[in-house]
Amino acid sequence: MNIKWFGHACFKITSDNGISIVTDPFDKSVGYPMPDVTADIVTSSHSHYDHNYFKAVKGKFEIVNTPGDHLVKGIHIKGINTFHDDEYGAKRGKNIVFLMKIDGMNLCHAGDLGHLLTEEQINEIGSVDILLIPVGGFYTIDDRQAVKVMEQLKPKLTIPMHYKTPAINFPIETADNFLKMTGGEKISSTEININKQDLEGQPKVIALSY
Repeated sequence: MNIKWFGHACFKITSDNGISIVTDPFDKSVGYPMPDVTADIVTSSHSHYDHNYFKAVKGKFEIVNTPGDHLVKGIHIKGINTFHDDEYGAKRGKNIVFLMKIDGMNLCHAGDLGHLLTEEQINEIGSVDILLIPVGGFYTIDDRQAVKVMEQLKPKLTIPMHYKTPAINFPIETADNFLKMTGGEKISSTEININKQDLEGQPKVIALSY
């Protein structure tokens, strides 16, 4: 599996047999360079402009933006209802956490999760190998809460997202403190290749460049 980060909550995830999934595409107002990207599947965790700009993606893709079980082009995707804030959606509405089964691994994209998970949500998500999680706070969980969600889901690899970088003006924090708390590292590449063998041993935290 190849995971490439375009900034914010937008990744391109490509399976070994070439099926590609783009998550939460954003428009140019966010500040990151607009991705030049083609996909077979596009997921959107919620209907905000920085997470559902489908025009940014090329190709004849299928959109997955609802809870429940989806089977698209051989990829099983499960959407779990959560909230964009810690007041049951009163401030920012709902959010969907997506669990994707790719190349024998379970990848969880948490979208704009705004709260710690309930036991029911943890059970619905199930086993997680790779976790893509917001850490910037303000609109989502912050770095400390992200660490707690990691403890809840016990992923083997965690990749932070939705945090402050020089490209954006959002009132959110950088990933620095999150990486310090978790012993994570930032790599200079925008992408990473992962197979099941890479996930053996101690859990890892890796931040990608955009």
